[in-house]
Formats: sequence, C-alpha cells, structure tokens
Amino acid sequence: MKPIRVLQWGLGAMGSGMARLVLEKPGLQIVAAVDYRPDYVGKDLGTILKLDRQVGITVSGNPDEVLDREKVDVVVIATTSWVKDQMADLRRIITAGINCVSIAEEMADPYAQNPELAAELDELCRMNNVTVLGTGVNPGYVLDLLVVALTGGNHKVERIEASRVNDLSPYGPTVMKTQGVGITPAAFKAGIEDGSIVGHVGFPESIHMISDALGLGVDRIEQVREPIISQVYRETPHVKVQPGMVAGCAHTGIGYSGDKEVIRLVHPQQIHPHLEGQETGDYIHIYGKPEIHLAIKPEIAGGVATMGLAVNMIPHVFAATPGLKRMIDMPAPAALMGESAYSRHI
Repeated sequence: MKPIRVLQWGLGAMGSGMARLVLEKPGLQIVAAVDYRPDYVGKDLGTILKLDRQVGITVSGNPDEVLDREKVDVVVIATTSWVKDQMADLRRIITAGINCVSIAEEMADPYAQNPELAAELDELCRMNNVTVLGTGVNPGYVLDLLVVALTGGNHKVERIEASRVNDLSPYGPTVMKTQGVGITPAAFKAGIEDGSIVGHVGFPESIHMISDALGLGVDRIEQVREPIISQVYRETPHVKVQPGMVAGCAHTGIGYSGDKEVIRLVHPQQIHPHLEGQETGDYIHIYGKPEIHLAIKPEIAGGVATMGLAVNMIPHVFAATPGLKRMIDMPAPAALMGESAYSRHI
C-alpha cells in the first residue's frame, strides 16, 4: 500500500494534533509542514510536536518551497475560521495542483455566506483537477452531517432541533474573549454590537448543509447570542467569573422556509457548566415520520474529533472527483484503523 503524502499547514493546537495523528497512520505519510512562526521555522517537526524523536521534516515558512504536486497529495490546513482569510492560501494550494482539507469553520459550507468565493474555489478545483473539503466536529459533523444521516429512514421531516452543550474550560484566553467569558452583561451586549463577541462560528453553514441535503428550502437564517450569567463562582487558568458575570454564550441559529421554522440549532458554551447542574452532551431531535431523538453524553470531544475528522477524510479527498466539497457530498467518515480503510480509496 502506497501511503498518501500529507503536508500539514499550521501547527497550532489543532494542526499539531493532526500532524501527530498522521504520523500514527500507516496509510498516511507526512512529507512537509508549514508554519510562519519564527521559532518554528527551520526546526524538525518532531521538536515542534514535542515528540521524543526527530521525524526528518523541517518546518518551512515558505509554502512555495514545499507545494510540489510530485511530492504532496493532500494539504491539511489549520490557520483560520474564515473563508476570506484563507482564500489566498487556498488559491495557492489549488493552483499547485494539490488536494486540500480545511478546518476553517466557514469552509464547511462556503456557499452559505460566501457564494462567490465558493464558486471561484469550485472552478479552480475543476481546472486543476483537485478536491477541497471543509470539515470539523462542528460545523462539519455533529450539528449537520450526523443530523442528515439520522434522517436516512424518514418518510418526512417537519422540523429539526439539535443542540451541543459543551464546557469551555479547557480553552485559552482567545476563546474566552470571543465568548464573552468573565465580563459584565453590559460589556457582553457591547461586544455583540461591535462584533468582538462571536459565539459559535458555523450555524449558517450547518443550517445550509442540512437544508440542501433534505430539500427543506431554508431561505432565511436568524442568529441570537445571549449571555449565560453565572450564579456561582467559576474559575479556569485563564479567567475568573464572579456571580453575576458572564460564564459563556448561548448561541442559537434558526432556519426558516418562508415563515416556517424548520431548523433550530442551539450551542450554549460556558466554563464549568456542571457547577450549576448542566450536563454536557449532543442532542438531536427530528420531528416527522418517524420521530427520532438522540442523546450523546458527554459531548463528542471537540478538539479531538476535529483532528480525527480532518485526518480520517484524507483518503476520501484523495479519491474524490474534482471540485469544492462539503461533508454531505462525500462518503461517510470512518476511523482509519486498517489497510482496507485506505485501499478502497486508492
């Protein structure tokens, strides 16, 4: 079995985790790595990943010197959440004739909010005979692909409600800031107004994917972000929350077909939800024929699952027809546990 050759672009928390996972998979081979941080460039990837060995891959700060279609089959890029911010790098990868997996949240379905850029990416992919896929745990899996898969036996679907309740405590100061953790309710409201508090990134993408897959005809999406006010003291290494302060953001996305609500996605994110009796979990409710209710407790681990999805989809992307793809356009993801998981795609 000839391994699929992978270039890891971006070596932050997610990118480093994906690089470690690629190194564990016999059907994949990491052949290059890109990161712009000066303290990373020129060092062996094993050092950056804090392994007990060198891997013989020098981290490059110049993508052009490693984007070689004769040496790289798939780029896995982990640099941003936004399509516009990743476009220049995606153009560079595609025109080099190399397939790509992106974990940018908006790349899960670029048609939802960036239709012109999505059309450009799709055309570039077809011109250069490559595939680009956006994926991740959410969007890309829990609140969209898994929802779609559960409707496979339905005769009809009247509406969908799904929620993901998670704990923000393991995350760093950037996430705390974008979720409004540790500030006053008044400051939270101001942050919503000036755009510094974003809540969850990906509801338009998830709603658009579900609607397209089922034909629900969503023509309007509304989003609401509200503060989760703590009644007790909470603390993480990066933030302290007194009673009356904001412990997180309750974010809701609603998809309408005409005047009818057909999709409601809810994502309340806060630190230490257990301190007020809130269990974490993923919950999907499909109302129709038949009615389906799924609960996963605790929630599917966010960072770990995003790494897994990006890596596990590499063989699918390598084998796919050219174009910009969404998870609903691809075969179902599966863990890469043995040779047949790779060979059926190669």
